[in-house]
Amino acid sequence: MPRVALVVNPRAGRGRVARELPRLLDLIAASGITAAVHETTHRGHATTLARAASSDGFDTVVAVGGDGTLNEVVNGLILDDELVGEAGLGLVAAGSGSDFARSFGLPAHVDHGLAGIAGPPRRLDVGRIDCMSAIGEDPVRRYFVNAAEAGMAAATVERAERLPRWFGRGRYLIAFWPSLASFDPVDMTVSISSETHHLHAHNVLIANGRYLGGGMHISPHSDPADGVFDIQANVGPKRQAFTLIPKIYRGRHLPDDQIVQMSGSRVTVETAIPVPIEADGEMIGMTPATFTVLPGALELVA
Repeated sequence: MPRVALVVNPRAGRGRVARELPRLLDLIAASGITAAVHETTHRGHATTLARAASSDGFDTVVAVGGDGTLNEVVNGLILDDELVGEAGLGLVAAGSGSDFARSFGLPAHVDHGLAGIAGPPRRLDVGRIDCMSAIGEDPVRRYFVNAAEAGMAAATVERAERLPRWFGRGRYLIAFWPSLASFDPVDMTVSISSETHHLHAHNVLIANGRYLGGGMHISPHSDPADGVFDIQANVGPKRQAFTLIPKIYRGRHLPDDQIVQMSGSRVTVETAIPVPIEADGEMIGMTPATFTVLPGALELVA
């Protein structure tokens, strides 16, 4: 039987993970799978725990929590573009957003069977970000599996991080309105292979998965295993957000004359002034930045 390491964020889902974890462990035990539980205690801890578990020979390392926990686990499993050990990635989505899980139809509760722990394996592309630190120190390298953004959406995530966690995904809605008011569009250069776009935009999305922001169907045609990013640059006025958001939740906002669509495996974003970058709902750094696909870098147990 496979050896499984559960990297558990007990605070995810406003504490729901901690409440439902006993039921999950009962399901795992009944299946005959050997599982070790490693609970996170601080930011970045999931990366350390995932790296140790994969190095110790576990077959699967499962992120039990939200998209932030998943992002940290991914960064534990990959180092310098290579796997640490041979563990596959599992996911029990139980956070406030759990957007990545929606692309694979995984349930948003820890007690819905063993999907994401003992499901069929599939290859998963991983994105790499190389960008500037937000505090002007050494450059940052970070991996992601769902989506990254530069501009107003990242400014919203940055503001939301300062709000109490008990707001859940409502933090992002609360943070959106002041971000919309205060963020000004900037001149951007988006380069993909030999193709260069000079844009005046307030946001650029680099999508591997299909959902973000707690269920917004932002990139309905993305395939997390096709070796390319789907890219959207918002070049319309900021008030466009009022009409776009309802359409985005339904995945019906494309095509749009004020959204420039692109695709590629390597994308560079340069801006007239530095703007923030987020990935998988976590703040990463500032532009300029390069986003690179690592095709099939992980095996997802889904």
